[in-house]
Amino acid sequence: MSLNPSDAGVVVIGGGIAGLAVCEAVRERDALVPVTLICAEPRLPYDRVRLSEILVSGASAETLQLRPAEWFEDQHVTVVTDAWVAQVDARARTIALADGGPTITYTSLVLATGSNALLPPIPGIDQPHVHAFRGPEDCDRIREAAVSARRAAVIGGGLLGLEAARGIASQGCAVTVVHLMDRLMERQLDAGSAGLLQDTLAMDVELNRQTAEIAPDHLRFADGDELEADLVVVSIGIAPETTLARAAGATVNRGVVVDDALRTSLPDVYAVGECAEHRGRVHGLVAPILEQARVAAAALTGDGAAAYAGTIPSTKLKVAGVDLFTVGDAEGDGQAVAMDAADGVYRKLATRDGAACGAILLGDLRGAEALSTLVRRGERVADALAALAASLEAGPAEMADEVQVCNCNGVCKGDIMAAVTERGATTPREVMAMTRAGTGCGSCKALVVDIVALAAGGEVADEPHYLCPCKQQTREDLAALIRADGLESVSDVSRACGTGRECGACKPALAYLVSEINANRHREERDARFINDRVHGNIQKDGTFSVVPRMHGGVTTPAELRRIADVAEKYDIPLVKVTGGQRLDLLGVRKQDLPKVWEELGMPSGHAYAKAVRTVKTCVGSDFCRFGLADSMGLGVEIEREWEGLHTPAKVKSGVSGCARNCAEATIKDIGLVAVGDDQWQVRVGGAAGGSVREADVLCTVDSRAEALRVSTTFLQYYRENADFKERTYDFVPRVGLDAIRAAVTDPATGAALRERFRLAKAAATDPWLERREPYHPHQFTNPDDEDGAARPALVGPPTGGAR
Repeated sequence: MSLNPSDAGVVVIGGGIAGLAVCEAVRERDALVPVTLICAEPRLPYDRVRLSEILVSGASAETLQLRPAEWFEDQHVTVVTDAWVAQVDARARTIALADGGPTITYTSLVLATGSNALLPPIPGIDQPHVHAFRGPEDCDRIREAAVSARRAAVIGGGLLGLEAARGIASQGCAVTVVHLMDRLMERQLDAGSAGLLQDTLAMDVELNRQTAEIAPDHLRFADGDELEADLVVVSIGIAPETTLARAAGATVNRGVVVDDALRTSLPDVYAVGECAEHRGRVHGLVAPILEQARVAAAALTGDGAAAYAGTIPSTKLKVAGVDLFTVGDAEGDGQAVAMDAADGVYRKLATRDGAACGAILLGDLRGAEALSTLVRRGERVADALAALAASLEAGPAEMADEVQVCNCNGVCKGDIMAAVTERGATTPREVMAMTRAGTGCGSCKALVVDIVALAAGGEVADEPHYLCPCKQQTREDLAALIRADGLESVSDVSRACGTGRECGACKPALAYLVSEINANRHREERDARFINDRVHGNIQKDGTFSVVPRMHGGVTTPAELRRIADVAEKYDIPLVKVTGGQRLDLLGVRKQDLPKVWEELGMPSGHAYAKAVRTVKTCVGSDFCRFGLADSMGLGVEIEREWEGLHTPAKVKSGVSGCARNCAEATIKDIGLVAVGDDQWQVRVGGAAGGSVREADVLCTVDSRAEALRVSTTFLQYYRENADFKERTYDFVPRVGLDAIRAAVTDPATGAALRERFRLAKAAATDPWLERREPYHPHQFTNPDDEDGAARPALVGPPTGGAR
């Protein structure tokens, strides 16, 4: 984006949470003042607090982007990415960009330069297998290393260290947390809660350990003991980034020293966030950063009364399956503690001189807002145990307006109430769009909905769930339109909607919808599909593809294994890996080699890339296992052959376990079958074991293998027809309700109708790898974005009568 050096105004250095918060707060107060945001990273500001999510999932940093590009355009905020500021001249009121960039004049300057990972001078810390945990690139490197590492160690048992350790463990790599102190998260937790947290996390922890050396394959501690580790992540804290401020002549201690208005010692230069030191303290949490940004924005837009008085810190641990909230000090001169070690619950209210000073909630977060209010206000507490018990009953009505509901975006209850009572919002979705409450980590969404209901007098309007915001139409609206007008392609739908534009987000959803509504008889427009669906492989970060041939039920043959090995050698495929679904993944295949690789494999696609039925994982079952109760392998093979090739709203993973020992992990699959004896099978739906973990619900228990296949197939079709695009079963089942799903699936009439539509869909399913012989267009495997000709695509679909 171009810069006009003459546009003096507010210039913010730093494209993180703090920098963006300043831009937002300034714009709320002044719609006209020029605002420029300088970002050192090559991307728009993202939510670094949720970094562990992309370590677990491998998603791009863009998924955590705080504001879309359109927001900056709409708000007239000039953004410069991938730009380093070389110098600040406070006397001339200019900043100079590195590498010959322009000199920019400012009226007011805000330093939001953040911090760097603290890396202690441990011998060996500069080795390639040692990583910080600070940015998306660190996540990429750690994930890549975790694939082949034998064992990992995370140095640092604080908040980020634990999140990094859980992220590594999610990649299947054994990990040990090494902590210098006598307990985890010692700044937030007391000994009791830290011990219970350690038990809850169920990971190896070494306490009271000082790392003296990092060797290529182990850590050596100060007492001489060693710990095996060929992947090391260091997460022991942060160091404020003060280089620019120091060079410009600002007063710097640990951070850039600021007063209550967030002013530095330089004229009209402010500092906020992790680079700033206020009253001797540097904050590394979101809530104080947002408060500082609001005060700084007030000050530099002329509000001389704005003052920052410090923040009582509060923390939530973002580790799947672990609920932990802390606020204030863990220790006081008085306390009330309720603990149930068996259930992993710990609740504490600490007092000092008779006033609330801190709270810890582990395993049960009820009353977090009420306790937080007590602590932030420093309220007198006559009976700490009674106050702790009363917090369990506190609801939205009892919360004060200033209680912060969304810590990610600093939104209070009063803001949410005002969105309804003063700004006219009628649904939680509208409130979230107005206030951004619930749009960060999402842990407060349920409370936001409750507060909206409170503000609306108990009535919350039904809110539409748009298939895509650009169309402002729901899935049901579009489905009705497709049926009524006989629309056969994505282009047909787009023209009929008349919204004027398409966005990349809705085209794949429309492609699925057009196909599903028309019983798979539609005009296939390949450019509406994701890149993986266009070339039928999973694109990797280096532009190559991975290929997973289908092995029904995880069963293969020596002949198939020989062919896979021959293909891997012939095409110089760099990595062959066993997947979590019991298949072989050929990684690093060049796009132009895909048709030849598929031809020589001679196996169907395992659909490891699409929103489709994936693999059916099985244990060895009664044929070989001493504990097996039924033929899990045989049923798994049968199911996979029955379902293969079908597209679904989101990927569908399945498993069949031959007994309750659950070696195929069927209880955490989208669809899972578990043998329970006497030829009975438990049919489970809605399980997950990714970033979120959810035990699948028991849909029913049936008396035969054939009935298990019939019921699970009926559920699959019900899901195909009723779920939103990208909605996994673990969201779909709770949303629709297990009772409603059970009623539809087990009802004789509706069940039969679902299975008939499944039969037609299955008849239209073909192996996409057959396009190796008849490419969809001439450049499909050279440049799939180029489609020759503008001829209307031919109809595809099942043969007459649905037979195949």
